Amino acid sequence: MSLTANKPRAYELGERNDLTLVASTQIFEGAAVGIVKATGLARSLQSTDRFAGFAEQRVDSTTGADFRWAGTTVRVVDEGEVQLSVAGVTITDVGLPVYATDEDTFALTPVGGVFVGFVKRFVAAGIAVVEFDADAFVDPYAGWTHVLKSANYTVDPTNTGEWLWVDTDAVVITLPAVEGINFVRVGNLGAYGTVGVSVAPNAADMIEGPGITAADNKAIVNTKATAQRGDWIEIADGDANGWSAKFKGIWARAA
Repeated sequence: MSLTANKPRAYELGERNDLTLVASTQIFEGAAVGIVKATGLARSLQSTDRFAGFAEQRVDSTTGADFRWAGTTVRVVDEGEVQLSVAGVTITDVGLPVYATDEDTFALTPVGGVFVGFVKRFVAAGIAVVEFDADAFVDPYAGWTHVLKSANYTVDPTNTGEWLWVDTDAVVITLPAVEGINFVRVGNLGAYGTVGVSVAPNAADMIEGPGITAADNKAIVNTKATAQRGDWIEIADGDANGWSAKFKGIWARAA
């Protein structure tokens, strides 16, 4: 959501930077600030921007222009630790990446979000201390196209190179026949122990991976009881038997 007034943040550490604003905009104190990739200018963060830090005070360029002079720069805290409202965060999410979809909306999903930092400490339901460094931290999920799946879904060639994130329990992601895709990842967005995810092969195929006793028509399951937000499995071309897989977290073959 958009801020309509200053929102002081509880910073624990911090470094500062001054960034030139786009014309005819204002940024409130506490807003997440983004850099417009096409121009290098700063504004209240939008989902297509690069995260640059948090505004230290309100600034306004509605009567200025796109150049640096008094009143047209925003001072940001670009490194430190800050307390934020993060949708759905729990005590088991420490260490996971945090994303923003606008200047004041933060979540644990990379789908449609801009990488901000990592959960350093759980404070209370939906509130966490987030460590951020706009210049040095790297999004661990970068390099993929992220898509949300909340219901059973059958993969097709257009999903090659995508990371399909599941946020609903008992969803089954079904693969096409071998060689129908090059590679795809399936990830779990549920809080610890709340979402089980299954990846099922074509009836004539198996999924081979480390520690897996592969068999035709047997799914690989991220078991709900031990599933962690951020668990994933990557499916790639295999051999005549079926798909090859690697994964993070606890995955096992269905009985």
